[in-house]
Amino acid sequence: MLKLRLLDLEGIEISNLSPSINLQLYAITFIILSVSRIVCTLSYYTFILPNLRVRNIAIIGLTPAGLSIEKALIEKYKNQKINIEFYDDRSNYRFSYIAKSSYTGKVSTLIDKVKNNLIDDVYIALPMVAKDRIKDAILQLSNSTVDAYIVPDLYTYKLSVSQIARIGNVHTFSIFSSPFEGLGALTKRIEDTVIGSLITLLILPVLCIVALGVRLSSPGPILFKQDRYGLGGKKIKVWKFRSMKVMENSEIVTQATKNDPRVTRFGSFIRRTSLDELPQFINVLQGDMSIVGPRPHAVSHNEEYRVLVDNYMVRHKIKPGITGLAQINGYRGETDTLDKMEKRVEYDIKYLQNWTLSLDIKIIFLTVFKGFVSDTAY
Repeated sequence: MLKLRLLDLEGIEISNLSPSINLQLYAITFIILSVSRIVCTLSYYTFILPNLRVRNIAIIGLTPAGLSIEKALIEKYKNQKINIEFYDDRSNYRFSYIAKSSYTGKVSTLIDKVKNNLIDDVYIALPMVAKDRIKDAILQLSNSTVDAYIVPDLYTYKLSVSQIARIGNVHTFSIFSSPFEGLGALTKRIEDTVIGSLITLLILPVLCIVALGVRLSSPGPILFKQDRYGLGGKKIKVWKFRSMKVMENSEIVTQATKNDPRVTRFGSFIRRTSLDELPQFINVLQGDMSIVGPRPHAVSHNEEYRVLVDNYMVRHKIKPGITGLAQINGYRGETDTLDKMEKRVEYDIKYLQNWTLSLDIKIIFLTVFKGFVSDTAY
């Protein structure tokens, strides 16, 4: 029989229920909340969404900036009806970009629609060099009540990293900034220390087995250090298991290639499986590297590619990592062509732009399943 102990505190009764009753109450509450959410969602899509007024949006400029704002608007209004149209005074044959929305006509056509209150928002996405066209568009739009916005044309300068900063009443774009400053740096360091310590303890048996394999495979030291660029482009010493008969750390470092005679048989195995890089957890605990970040390249390769690849040195705004976004997307190992290095740098900068703690966890998780073994790592 259920026993209740009731206390009367200023008219409020508090009951101590048995664990089974509490469990039933939790289950009922969960079911009610789940059903309510489903009903609300279905009601919105069935009754409210079809009756919402369509938001009409115009983009001046069928340009990279125009395509970028189009994509952002589609994402922003994914739960609302919108109609996006492009307007541009240039001839149609000059349009080399494929947009999801239609090209409607000249800017003069848009102005007529604006004056007739047929447009809700206008986004000016013209190149910076088209200052006269921008001023003319602003002037004509100022004679209406439409909401107008200017989309900064960062593509003119091939800018890969940008954050809005306000200094007094002046807005600036921080184009080569890093999210790993202040609280971001502290969060990243705590992540590296906690996860790095845990992983190091878990892989200790593997480290011992690999060390024994290196010792038995060829004469020479088990571990060695190579110069790499770290945070801010400063040189650091990176630990690795020796996988070659020789150790290169000079100004000229030749990348390992398929069937490279310098690589030992056991060395080939640990390079393909990235086991040669496990000692870099020492660098992580020392604070020179991070678990997730751009892979460190040889100093000579940095000097070579910094003049060949746009924004190459931006990847050094963060500590180098044991794994990274490029690695889980297949860009690890030998970079024998320029386009491979460009793609790797593209992913490194994308990581820099979109870093979150959850993204790091996702990259670590994916590395375990598909990021270690590679046919292109020799």
